[in-house]
Amino acid sequence: MTSSTPSRTALVVEDERTINDALAQRLRAEGYVVEQAFDGPSAVERASSVEPDVVLLDVMLPGFDGLEVCRRIQAERPVPVLMLTARDDEADVLVGLGVGADDYLTKPFSMREVVARVAALLRRVERAEALAVERPATLEVGAIVIDPGARRTTVAGEPVHLTPTEFDLLLCLAREAGQVLGRDRLLREVWDWGDSWGSAGAARTVDSHVKALRAKVGAERIRTVHGVGYALEALP
Repeated sequence: MTSSTPSRTALVVEDERTINDALAQRLRAEGYVVEQAFDGPSAVERASSVEPDVVLLDVMLPGFDGLEVCRRIQAERPVPVLMLTARDDEADVLVGLGVGADDYLTKPFSMREVVARVAALLRRVERAEALAVERPATLEVGAIVIDPGARRTTVAGEPVHLTPTEFDLLLCLAREAGQVLGRDRLLREVWDWGDSWGSAGAARTVDSHVKALRAKVGAERIRTVHGVGYALEALP
């Protein structure tokens, strides 16, 4: 059992009991307190009553689907969500990110990768909490204004709602505005992915989040350098 996550609570939402139980067993072995739900309505109820630190959420659920579950729990309180999907379709991924999911895994996945993704999500939450205490100065990149402490963003004076991952991605790009940041660096600094483990979908994870972020701050503000990465441009 690890010592870094003894008091963290994970909610596993998956209608296939074998998968749900396997995820719960592995997370408990890693030191998490685990709650389980097997359909949409019970997932929302458990999230409300337990207030988990992280949610592992299957997209296809009885009652109502994981996208609706994500909308409802995020409307009540922000919580990092790792979506589990049987389909690797970009449109499905973007919808999931759009309703507040922070990351996604396509089935079949390894338990090792699930544990690593969950740990990374929680480390990012801890960094965000530390920033809120430090109250660092706001960043301005053209019409984009970012308040790291309050985790608020405006574009041309209008507030923009970003998921936690989108905010961290924008902040990372803004700190070196105009400079091209490679996908590997973004994965390390935003997703907290280590070099010792990886995923065939790593590049797509970055690309999907960038596409979702562009839809909110303006596509022209994030420049693509093919084969390298992305840069945030100071545009009015």
